Amino acid sequence: MVGISRLVITRRERAVMLEPRGKGIVLWTLRYGDEVRDEDTYFAGIGDETADSDMMPLVQQLIKKQTQHWNPKMVIDPVQDRLLDIIADKKKALKKPSKAKAKASATAPAPSNVINIMDALKKSVAAETRTGK
Repeated sequence: MVGISRLVITRRERAVMLEPRGKGIVLWTLRYGDEVRDEDTYFAGIGDETADSDMMPLVQQLIKKQTQHWNPKMVIDPVQDRLLDIIADKKKALKKPSKAKAKASATAPAPSNVINIMDALKKSVAAETRTGK
């Protein structure tokens, strides 16, 4: 049993089918009738011709040569791999500050936003007496 629903993906509403599988759910995007092209436009040119018997052994040999067992390495995504490398590099940069920065931060006191009120009042009074008020 499957469920049919609607889902908005990239500002467009799509029909979807939800199929339970194992401990999860598989989501299939579906097409509306006006999005499906007529099959006659694709298959009209195919006739009842028979294959050339001289070519069949060559075609079978080519298919046998090109056939491979499934391997996940067949479908790699170089963009995804490069993106993961960039993310890993940024994580390394955040975790390990350079030695020069570590020494500088160890020797220099950290800036503080705490203000000594007495010093601020003395400066204010001194500034008022200089202006002649």
